[in-house]
Amino acid sequence: MPKEPRQRQRNTYEQKDTFTRNLVLGMVGLVVLSGVIFTVLDRRDGGSELPLAIEQLDSSANGDPLTPDVLEENDSGIVFNKESAPQIDIWEDFQCPFCRQFEEAIGSYVETLARTNDAKVVYHMASFLGQESVRAANAAYCSIPEGRFLDYHKALYTIQGAENSGLFSNKNLFEVGKRLGITSAEFESCVNDGKNSETVKKVADSMEKNKVNSTPTVFINGELWKPSSNTFNLEEFKAAVEAAR
Repeated sequence: MPKEPRQRQRNTYEQKDTFTRNLVLGMVGLVVLSGVIFTVLDRRDGGSELPLAIEQLDSSANGDPLTPDVLEENDSGIVFNKESAPQIDIWEDFQCPFCRQFEEAIGSYVETLARTNDAKVVYHMASFLGQESVRAANAAYCSIPEGRFLDYHKALYTIQGAENSGLFSNKNLFEVGKRLGITSAEFESCVNDGKNSETVKKVADSMEKNKVNSTPTVFINGELWKPSSNTFNLEEFKAAVEAAR
């Protein structure tokens, strides 16, 4: 059987030690309080050092500015070429690692469809993986008036790290924009003030209605696209899009 804890012994030094113990406890309390303060500040401003992945971003790969619509009839999705066909609906979360895999394999093709008016492309930026997903989705909406959603969207997957690790702080999200040439005061305040938070919530609330319970989820003309394996195959996806024309 495990031994009972030893009973604390009283001794003649107890009273003499009271001041020392209180001093130590006070110092510990100060350290804890300082840690809380600095943790709050760090969460607010993203820390003083910029992650290397963000520092390496630049605007040299930007496409031409292109401004989509945000349409209520498409559940507040980000819509390119609203009159075109077929219609491709992509449900994503910027913190989702499988969404990054989809972006790496198929994202450039989808962007080409959006830029060449070859399909109606609707991005639904979900945010169910935590507060950083909410911030990232909000910032992506903030990039729309700048004509840089497609570039910003790609950049967030390029720098994606661990979920809720602090990477998608407001400070870092603004810095991503700066690296892409988005330097307006409007963009900065939009990111910091969560201007699109209500829109982000509408997208999240519409997931159940659209029978979306994971990301990425892709519909082509309303039909769920199911890859034939655990990887995303570009040629397979292209074939599905062409078949829907």
